[in-house]
Amino acid sequence: MNAIERNARPSANFEAKLAQTIKVLQQAAREHAPLVAGGNPRVSQASSLGAEDVVISHLINHLQLDIGIFVLETGALHPETLALLEQLQTNSRAPVQVFTPANEAVVQFVAREGQDAMYRSIALRKACCQIRKMEPLARALDGKSAWVTGLRREQSGARADVPLIDTTDDSRVKFNPLADWRWGDVWHFIAQNHVAYNPLHDQFFPSIGCAPCTRAISLGEDFRAGRWWWEDEAAKECGLHVKPDEQAEATTERALP
Repeated sequence: MNAIERNARPSANFEAKLAQTIKVLQQAAREHAPLVAGGNPRVSQASSLGAEDVVISHLINHLQLDIGIFVLETGALHPETLALLEQLQTNSRAPVQVFTPANEAVVQFVAREGQDAMYRSIALRKACCQIRKMEPLARALDGKSAWVTGLRREQSGARADVPLIDTTDDSRVKFNPLADWRWGDVWHFIAQNHVAYNPLHDQFFPSIGCAPCTRAISLGEDFRAGRWWWEDEAAKECGLHVKPDEQAEATTERALP
């Protein structure tokens, strides 16, 4: 049984959710349109090539919205994810940019801490995320006034209050058009629209990140149980979706004796 057969169960109000999602994406494209005709989009989708993200990319392309797409190719992704990235680059109407970490920073970190540093402490794991994800993210968002993510409230307790439109960061707006969607809604859309998805989902990977930090989950486990499974639940974010005030608070806590 594949991921579609297991999960494609739409909510009773799925059509209303889809209409709302389309409205949010159209608003993002309208309010953050290029400053000059033919210019670069000022809003881009951050895609990890997971199920939520392929839904959003499909809608961006289908609606012909002026929204770019970017992927953080960390140098540690699964082969299945890299194959899907190549497929997206080939078929996407919207421009797809790929951002990679600074090679020298990766080489120095691995030489100093080893290939398996992320398993030794949360601090080392987050240092790895900083090099492979956060620094490339900063480059991806440079010059952007907004970005689009696949965050959903159902994904974890830490994301239970995700708004459709997040304006808490003064530097740019974050649009979360699938915030209200359930897992069954995501897969119903994929099935109905024949959207290509990461085959790791068929192997019980609901959340897919770097290969060393992602595993399959068992029946009944939390959606993100397969991410950084050796850590405490409260630590399970790489930093991409931590609000500025939360980041500052965490930094302060680490500085305290």
